[in-house]
Amino acid sequence: MQRGDPFGVLKRTESLPDPTGLIGSRVGSESEEFHVPIRRSTQFLCVAALIAAAGSAGPVAMAQTDAASTTPATAGASAQPDAKKERAAQVQLLKDWIHYTRIHKMELSKDYATAILSSGLSDTEFVALVEDWAKVEGDFNATVISAQKNAEIEELAARLDQKYKQGKKAAARNASEISRSISFLTKSLKERSFGRELLLSAGEYATPQLLQAFLDKTDPIRQAEVRQVLVSMSKQSIIPLCTALEGLDPASQQAIVTLLGDVPNPYTTALPFLYELREKTQSEDVRRACERAIIQIAGGVNTEMSVSDRFLTLANDYYTESMSLTSFPNEEYQLLWSFDPGIGLVPVPVLTPVFHEAMSMRMSEKALVHNKGNAEALGLWLASNFSREIDSPKDYENPAYPSTRRDATYFAVAAGSTASDRVLAKALDTKDTPLARRAIAAIEKTAGESGLWASDSARKPLLDAIAYPNRRVQYEAALALGAAQPRSQFAGSDRIVPLLASAIRSASARYAIIVSDDPEDQAPLATALTARGFTVLPVARQIRDVESEVAEAPGIDLVVTSLPGPATEQTIREVQGRANLSATPVLALLEAPSYFELEKRFMGERGVKISRAGLTPDEATAAAELLLGGSVGEPVTSDEANDYKGRALAVLRDLAVSGNTVLNVADASGPLVSALNDSTGPTRLSVAEVLSYIPSKSVQVALMDAALAATDEEQVSLLGRVADSAKRFGNQLDARHITALVA
Repeated sequence: MQRGDPFGVLKRTESLPDPTGLIGSRVGSESEEFHVPIRRSTQFLCVAALIAAAGSAGPVAMAQTDAASTTPATAGASAQPDAKKERAAQVQLLKDWIHYTRIHKMELSKDYATAILSSGLSDTEFVALVEDWAKVEGDFNATVISAQKNAEIEELAARLDQKYKQGKKAAARNASEISRSISFLTKSLKERSFGRELLLSAGEYATPQLLQAFLDKTDPIRQAEVRQVLVSMSKQSIIPLCTALEGLDPASQQAIVTLLGDVPNPYTTALPFLYELREKTQSEDVRRACERAIIQIAGGVNTEMSVSDRFLTLANDYYTESMSLTSFPNEEYQLLWSFDPGIGLVPVPVLTPVFHEAMSMRMSEKALVHNKGNAEALGLWLASNFSREIDSPKDYENPAYPSTRRDATYFAVAAGSTASDRVLAKALDTKDTPLARRAIAAIEKTAGESGLWASDSARKPLLDAIAYPNRRVQYEAALALGAAQPRSQFAGSDRIVPLLASAIRSASARYAIIVSDDPEDQAPLATALTARGFTVLPVARQIRDVESEVAEAPGIDLVVTSLPGPATEQTIREVQGRANLSATPVLALLEAPSYFELEKRFMGERGVKISRAGLTPDEATAAAELLLGGSVGEPVTSDEANDYKGRALAVLRDLAVSGNTVLNVADASGPLVSALNDSTGPTRLSVAEVLSYIPSKSVQVALMDAALAATDEEQVSLLGRVADSAKRFGNQLDARHITALVA
């Protein structure tokens, strides 16, 4: 079997990874018993020997013994005894961890937990270890619960618990185990109950075999039991079954539709597929079944909303990453489904960060199939494609979007500026800074001059972007608008030149606010943030304490809070509700139990990170950098800052040369004079060139002062810019300048 074939049925995804570790098997087959292999570890042979010799010596010390000094297991007759000794040593480690945890010997407990976690046991091997000794499983679970209440061992106990739970899931999802579980459904009441429990634990991973069994009419008892399992699986069975609908015969469609109608509310995911099938089917029985199912799910049939818009609504739900559409919220992979009539349901594991985007694109495509003119669906497809690109881990080969396809910008440019306007509007509404930047770049390539600030709709997203609370977005919107050389006034035009001037002076600056009621927290955090290049505003007990400083800053990049739970939530909501802070990421440091409560409450919210109090200042700032990278992008590098500076100067020069009266370069004279004094080399000469177009005595004087202070070729070039200014606006220099020039 190929590694990329987790269910033993894939033909088109041979190169995919197999994170599920599933092995294909026939439905109902009992010939393959579930088996967990035992890893033969010389480390554990060494540990077993040392346990016997050293009594209560810690396992960490044992693990440091040179593994090369142990005698490896010999082949043949000695292999089995060695394996038994190894397993006995493994079980003893686990027993000792339980023992020392229960008698509160936490140092030894930590040592044994560390040894178990570093032993190399896979998750399924660890489950087998826990279940090897009849008494261990109950003792293990009770000990984990107790240990997680002790700060000394809490983290290690949580890791052991997670390893056990992941192993149980992996075991339940094994294809041969799923087959065996289905076979239990036709046996005794106890075995049926056990089989149902295992299948519900496997969840969505079991649907290919469950569907096959459900459509097999040769065993009515099994069919009825399988049906009940699929209904009980609720949200995890809906999308796989809906994916299969189109490829089934009418009788099978009718059975699946009726089943979908019985899935308990509030899940309405099936509705678009049911309306679609109702519209397309040639079978009156299937049509009536669809209507009955729709009534069961929604309370009635509503034909006012098109099938296209129904798929658009579902696509939007995927785009917002609704929990009702996420089968495995805390897992690395989700399953993307397709159906082949000759094979059945085909799952493809997709990394969770890009799963919702893949499904949103799929549902948007279905919306466009039903209505090619659905502009909202096109905009959502483009937004999802950009988000897929933004969220994809480096070098990840996405099976839902192969690297051979063109990038997201290609499709956005091809779709035109109106579609990209929709993407930008969505980005601004959801405070999605990376998406906003991608949309602006696409608009700049496609829109005509007036199209950048004028549109048929009442909303003009690019103008809204000028006021968006992130300087990258502001700069890029200002650059796009300035380069278009507008010839008539429009809302926000007075902000463009000052923004361009700010890009020249402070593109790489970063500003942070610390909100804390404990002075001991404030100072170390401020020091650590300053060391990472932030300008930290005066520390505050609440946001309103620094209102004036926020107003004067070019933008706030980060808010860090160290407050009690209710005050933390109030501060986060206040930041989100303020126009000049609404896109600013918030790192909240909290003590338990508020940490657990708010972590759950803000899970999935872009730009909010709930962390445990007690982090060192360096750890807190590192967490802040990760938050910033995932929400608004990495810090502006020196190369990026130079790029912004160069682009802004080029736009200002073009505006100055053209004499544009809508975007008056004179509005930037103050920052430009400051930049003249602060910059060097070609940048300084570019600033001087722009200044030479500004009709101002103070500007001409500043140019001459800079020229007199310079030397050699730079002095000659700057004097040339002074001469240009004098030619355009006359001599406005002081007598001292003439004297100095003659001298």
